[in-house]
Amino acid sequence: MSTIDEIKSKIDIVDLVSEAGVKLRHAGKNYTGFCPFHDNKHSPAFVVWPETGTWRCFGQCNEGGDIFKFVMKREGLDFKEALQKLAARAGVEIKEYERETPQQKEAYENLRKLLEDAIIYYRSHLFANNDILNYLREKRGLNDSTIETFGLGYAPAGYDNLLKHFTQRGYSEQDLIDSGMLSVREDDPSRDTQYATRSFDRFRNRIMIPIRDEQGRMAGFGARIVDPNDVPKFLNSPETPIFSKGRVLYGLDRARKPIRTADQAVIVEGYLDVIALHQAGYENVVSPMGTALTEDQMRLLKKFTRRIVLALDPDTAGQKAVLRGLDAARSAMDKEGELGFDARGLLRNESRLQADLRVATMPDDLDPDEIVARDKEEWKKLIEDAKPIVTHVMETLAAGQNLNDPKVKNQIAAQTLPLIEDLPNPLERDTYRQALARMLKVDERSLLATQPQGPRVRRPRQVEKNEARESAATVAVSVSSSKAVEEYVIGVLFRKPELLYRLDRSLQEFGLIALTAEDFEYTDNQLLFGLIRESVEQDKTEHHDFVVEALPESLQARSRELVKEAEKQERLDEKLLEELLRGVIKLRRVAAGENINQLRFLQEEAHQGGDLRASSYQDLVLQHTRLLRDLDQAHRKMAVKRLE
Repeated sequence: MSTIDEIKSKIDIVDLVSEAGVKLRHAGKNYTGFCPFHDNKHSPAFVVWPETGTWRCFGQCNEGGDIFKFVMKREGLDFKEALQKLAARAGVEIKEYERETPQQKEAYENLRKLLEDAIIYYRSHLFANNDILNYLREKRGLNDSTIETFGLGYAPAGYDNLLKHFTQRGYSEQDLIDSGMLSVREDDPSRDTQYATRSFDRFRNRIMIPIRDEQGRMAGFGARIVDPNDVPKFLNSPETPIFSKGRVLYGLDRARKPIRTADQAVIVEGYLDVIALHQAGYENVVSPMGTALTEDQMRLLKKFTRRIVLALDPDTAGQKAVLRGLDAARSAMDKEGELGFDARGLLRNESRLQADLRVATMPDDLDPDEIVARDKEEWKKLIEDAKPIVTHVMETLAAGQNLNDPKVKNQIAAQTLPLIEDLPNPLERDTYRQALARMLKVDERSLLATQPQGPRVRRPRQVEKNEARESAATVAVSVSSSKAVEEYVIGVLFRKPELLYRLDRSLQEFGLIALTAEDFEYTDNQLLFGLIRESVEQDKTEHHDFVVEALPESLQARSRELVKEAEKQERLDEKLLEELLRGVIKLRRVAAGENINQLRFLQEEAHQGGDLRASSYQDLVLQHTRLLRDLDQAHRKMAVKRLE
């Protein structure tokens, strides 16, 4: 038995949830109550299944999981922290796992200490420079408490101030280079050896902003120009062993709890926007630090919320590029220091991560910090009025255009329809097509006629017989339970992570969203899947090796079991891919069926109690019914493919 399974066997999920303050009552074999993660005093939409040790909210949250997921969401912990907490409760001893060697860990701690010392150094220069201090106070509207809280400082002009200061205090030149605070002279042939003049201060005559990871540990610095003639406007620390700007969000260390409380994260472009908004009381705000928003950053946010608003500055290159076409917007994202707006990329992330991504439009060419300085309530309303990505693109393209001009209509349709067709949900596609048709004042059929039509596949008569035969059988794996299918899917992907992208493409070809962690019921499988997803999105290490190296100690025994079971089903990749696809479809069908049954129960209870929310349960039933329909269609298409 794995450590995780042992903990689950010793902790009763009903007791755990009840002790967290949730009043549960019997509902057949299960328990229902009011969800602890959002305000709800009318409909008991929170369900606990003792048999499986799982829970789910059918209300606003629409989330679920096991005991680990409950503690993670309830207390704002990551998996490792939840594992330690529940292990202590269950009396189970776990081994601490470290991906870093002791030597590496010590080196990284020394780098962080050096960066902490640098905060003090830069801060001393800030308070010795009244011009810079007054700029922050008067022009940026920051008070001394905020300046102190966020550790703002100033890097003086000159090429060796920091170098002299820290070498005199026992740090080596190499330490300072490794921290990213010194740059190596490109024309120095001895740059890889100890040489007194081979480096210079990276940050000069700039406002210094400490960057911490989500745990609050120092990672690097962001630096803003003082002289408007300097370039670039913002300069970040380079990639170091403890800093990767694509994996860090500025301000998340302070925003994680407010984000969880508000169940919403707002992304702005600049450091000072984040600081000003936090000062104004809007603390659920983070920044990708002037670079394109990455999926790693999105996944990081998803630990705390699925509701994300993108509030870009009005002068952002990518925003303007939208007006010139989506290809231009995508190219804008590749330019260092320009936060681009990639509509397709955001939609892809939204689908993959099952998030709700929206865009807030900044008025009057004002930046977020200027808006909140003008009127705090205005900022609140802007975020509340944030629009879905497709709606934002439609309205942006249409702004200031003559919508009576047939050529303008065609241009807007040509740029918007590909986005709509990329959406995995057929209901969303239909809704946006209708909205676009209304905006352009054309018939929806005219819009559809502008899209290239693929060849129609004639349905063989034999298919129906084959479908009936297959529906009565198990998924090409010698298992009957959904848990066993889940184990098989995660086991195959663990052995062969490279199949994941092909699986995603196959799902999307059938009009379904890519595989996500939420497709797996158990937290350990969700965690394994997260590592598998990370492995295929990096290119430095072989995929399987990456997963193995990143695997926590608590999951190593479990992973060996999964591999052993999956090896029993050794097949060619093409056959494996087909079985994976069928397995995922089966998992989603089972989950949708269970959700429908429970929702109907909740709907009946709400109806009997005169609860007006009975209609919302009905809407959810319809939503899951449509999903079942889509899954059945995918199932039939697979059968057609096999006969071709």
